[in-house]
Amino acid sequence: MDVEPKRSNNTAIDEQPLVTIGIPTYNRAASGKLKQVITRALEQTYQNLEILVSDNCSADNTSEIVNAFTDPRLQYTRQETNIGANNNFNFCLQQARGEYFLLLHDDDSIDADFIESCIAALDPGQTTGVIYTGMRVIDGNDRVLAENPNRASGLSPLDFVLGWFQGTISLYMCNSLYNTQALKEVGGFHSKHNLFTDLVPTFKLVKNYGRVDVFDIKASFRRHTSNMSYSTPMTMWIEDGVFLLGSLKLLFPDESDVIHQAGNRYFSENMYWRASRRSGTVRRWADYLITYKAFGYCYSPLLYKFPRKYRTIKRLLGQDVSASQH
Repeated sequence: MDVEPKRSNNTAIDEQPLVTIGIPTYNRAASGKLKQVITRALEQTYQNLEILVSDNCSADNTSEIVNAFTDPRLQYTRQETNIGANNNFNFCLQQARGEYFLLLHDDDSIDADFIESCIAALDPGQTTGVIYTGMRVIDGNDRVLAENPNRASGLSPLDFVLGWFQGTISLYMCNSLYNTQALKEVGGFHSKHNLFTDLVPTFKLVKNYGRVDVFDIKASFRRHTSNMSYSTPMTMWIEDGVFLLGSLKLLFPDESDVIHQAGNRYFSENMYWRASRRSGTVRRWADYLITYKAFGYCYSPLLYKFPRKYRTIKRLLGQDVSASQH
């Protein structure tokens, strides 16, 4: 049963926009990560919050973990059946009353001043489609694997997309504070197989509603072997990549050729990387060839696997390789 958050008597707090933190969860109680995530949400320096935990019919003691918290800003819903991860994401979104919305996975993390930093970046009276911060990548033991400040300030929507293709822009759910109504209007989190589920709406919001950038690192994405990247069939990743690329070309019709060229190269490399981590040589090369065809034969898997040998052979055959070097 939902709990109506208490209204503050603090005028300054009430004047701040309400922000919703949605925490979809499934069987994460034993690791202790869910408790950490909820604690991080409740300990935000920004006070005008609602925290929505949606339990996707867990078989563990998730309910006990959540109900041990007594903060009235925290609401808990247990799904009667498992509705699927992406439907659980969108359930959190649909329940959100806040002006801005953060989807926080049950093993990611945000710094104590994440929300405050995002809202402070807005000019008085300003609204925007999405606010981004810098982010770090951590492992299962909280060791920092990478740190990426947000260097997107001043970039046009097109250059923002191209920056993501080039690896200079890091987009994860944990470092993205969305305009709730705008996110609902573009259909919430979705893609063909819900693998790039946040990126389709993200780029729509950036193009149509604008964005605000926070340089500092304020969020942590956890990478471990149970991430979807390692367990999902390659054909689904490829089809989702094709879907996202097509969506971007529709979103930027005047720059579709630029998107097409840069996107084909990006998704080819991305899918080759995923395929390279699969077991079985025959299977990997089958995935390489499917990828090569799906993204317009723009970037050979031979160049990905054997760059020096490939370029040497092409030169001996008198063929231009300059385009393959960029």
